[in-house]
Parts: sequence; structure tokens; C-alpha cells
Amino acid sequence: MNPTIRTENLSKRFGRTVAVENVNLAVPEGSIYALVGANGAGKTTLIKLLMNILRPDAGGAQVLGIDSAKLAGSNFNRIGYVSENQELPEGMTVGGMLDYFRPFYPNWDRKLEQQLVRQFDLPLNRKLKHLSRGMKMKASFASSLAYRPSLIILDEPFSGLDPLVRNELIEGLIERASETTIFLSSHDLAEIESFSSHVGYLQ
Repeated sequence: MNPTIRTENLSKRFGRTVAVENVNLAVPEGSIYALVGANGAGKTTLIKLLMNILRPDAGGAQVLGIDSAKLAGSNFNRIGYVSENQELPEGMTVGGMLDYFRPFYPNWDRKLEQQLVRQFDLPLNRKLKHLSRGMKMKASFASSLAYRPSLIILDEPFSGLDPLVRNELIEGLIERASETTIFLSSHDLAEIESFSSHVGYLQ
């Protein structure tokens, strides 16, 4: 069984600053893989390399069997991505955002969408700009889980959230774990060790 994510000596610099150097990891299919490291260790840079937002200076990566530097278009129908700094269409309502995203994903599951809306208690008629940080993260999770991606990538998804919201999001993830691979980053091992199947450390 091929890993869902594999990197080989993956490296990235910004000028003289080394952001990621010779990272080798393998994320097994169906795992909940937590990448742990202090703030500034390079977790977000690594994720951006995996998502083809940045190009590596050396080494390479494969995501779902595809060279990460070639990820584009329909490949992202199989990948869910949520970041702590993710920009949302603030002028839209929650329901409007889901309506907008739905046609982009052939595998979008309306029943699952409705289940997630109920589970996360999302206010469909409220504009995103009027929501709390925790509720915005719930909306992001719902829009990324509703099309049943083969891989979910989460960049510090629980940072700054109160424990109740964090537990709700973790419960939603665990319910999807049987059908997807989950890769998440965190600076706090205690935050994710209780439900992760694999842990990697980035120093």
C-alpha cells in the first residue's frame, strides 16, 4: 500500500533562511497523522509545498500518488484543506458559501452537508463576518468534509479555539476517519495525541 503522502529530502529556503530542510516522511493511507513542531519549525511551509502553493528548492513530494508540483484543478476535488489563517468569503452567509462551493466538487454529498450543519450547529443565514472564530472554523470544516475527500490537510486547525469547539471538530474528524487520510499540524502535542494514529516531529 503506497503512502498517501511521501516526501524525499524536501527542502525550501527563503533567501538565507532555511524553512524546511531534508524532510522525509510517509503518511500511511487511512491514518490520522499529526505533524508536531514549535511555532516557526516549518509546518506551514511544508504543507504549502505539499499543496503546490510553494515549489521546493530540493527534494520532492507525492500526494495521492501525484507529484505535488503537478497538483492542479481536479486533483483538489480529492483534497480537503483547512488553515488557521484561511480566508473565507466574509460577505456570504454560511448557506451561501456552501451553495457557492457545492458545484465545484462532483462528489459533494448533500446529506453529509446537512449532517455537518446540524452537528456543528451552523447558522445558515448568518454572514461569515459576524461569526466567532470557532464558528468560522466549523464552517471551514463543513465545506471541506462535505465532498468526502480522500485526504484532509489541516494546518493548526485548533489553535486558539476553546475546548468545547475543539472537541466538536475532533469528533467530526474522527467520524470521517474510516474513509479518508487526515494530516494535521500542531505546536501542541497534548492537543492531538489522544486521537492521532501517527505522530511526526519537525524540528
